Amino acid sequence: MAAPRWRVSGLWIWGNGQGLGSLFSLVSKPFCSVAAASTSVNAQRLAERLRAQKREQDTNKKPVSTNPVQRRVQEIVRFTRQLQRVHPNVLAKALTRGILHQDNNLVVINKPYGLPVHGGPGVQLCISDVLPILAKMLHGHKAEPLHLCHRLDKETTGVMVLAWDKDMAHQVQELFRTRQVVKKYWAITVRVPMPSAGVVDIPIVEKEAQGQQQHRKMTLSPSYRMDNGKMVKVRHSRNAQVAVTRYQVLSSTLSSALVELQPITGIKHQLRVHLSFGLDCPILGDHKYSDWNRLAPQKLSVGTLKKLGLEQSKARYIPLHLHAQQLILPALGSRKEDLNLVCKLPRFFVCSLRRLGLEMPNQDKNENNEAEHLGAQ
Repeated sequence: MAAPRWRVSGLWIWGNGQGLGSLFSLVSKPFCSVAAASTSVNAQRLAERLRAQKREQDTNKKPVSTNPVQRRVQEIVRFTRQLQRVHPNVLAKALTRGILHQDNNLVVINKPYGLPVHGGPGVQLCISDVLPILAKMLHGHKAEPLHLCHRLDKETTGVMVLAWDKDMAHQVQELFRTRQVVKKYWAITVRVPMPSAGVVDIPIVEKEAQGQQQHRKMTLSPSYRMDNGKMVKVRHSRNAQVAVTRYQVLSSTLSSALVELQPITGIKHQLRVHLSFGLDCPILGDHKYSDWNRLAPQKLSVGTLKKLGLEQSKARYIPLHLHAQQLILPALGSRKEDLNLVCKLPRFFVCSLRRLGLEMPNQDKNENNEAEHLGAQ
């Protein structure tokens, strides 16, 4: 009688069946042990990775404050960090929700806080990166990318103009260059400018500041100085640029003010330098220009900190309270009249106004009622 045959893993085994178990175990044991070892290693690595992620989350996790202002500051910090990690499509979609004006030539957006306009060291995502996506969302997949007409600082919010084609962008840029565009910014200042309205006409130059950490800043380069009570002309710096800012206090308390700023020129960080070094009233949240020699969080008075509900150790999280509130573009192309573009204040700005006891002009209260209601929550 022929011996029975079994086929195991592609092998024919001859025998009477008694030795099948031992033979199968000998053949399969190395493969089973390797698979088990591999599974064990993979599971161990996965567990270690999950534990490391958990430790990182616990390290980065901060206790949620019960103070509404501190919660708002934490939200702003978290939001600005998230802006650098979101997918470009998500950012473009968010920008479409903040469109202030759109026609055949221009698209005007509300630039959010903490979002850079151009790329640079450490910048993972910026407005210029998402202009092609934004154009496709507005005009379909065959749309050409939008073009930047001007720029705002990363920390500045408000009106920002984009153009559909290069020629229109160059025309708008020329209007900015020749000072034909009316620009109005709102800022909350630490201390109150004196006098309450005027013009700061002091050239600005970039210099290297000496301190514990060397850094470069824009600073004043005045043409005159006081010498024994007399006005003396100072030798002009060849690198200094003419800078002129018109300002007006809209509302004030003993320690802070809401100021409207109209830059006549467009020098880098002009408004921040003129307010801080020219009028001795730095913008709230301006951690770069509140002190010339130091790169450190802005120091605030005990009274201001109390109103904001913050401690000095948390002052570094206060955002820059500078908002491009209005732009007036002269007639251009097929448009026969000026284009008046107004952008409501961001929620954190309204919340700070309310906390500091500052009032907005009557014509703007209705526009910001909703933002004020949200800021109080």
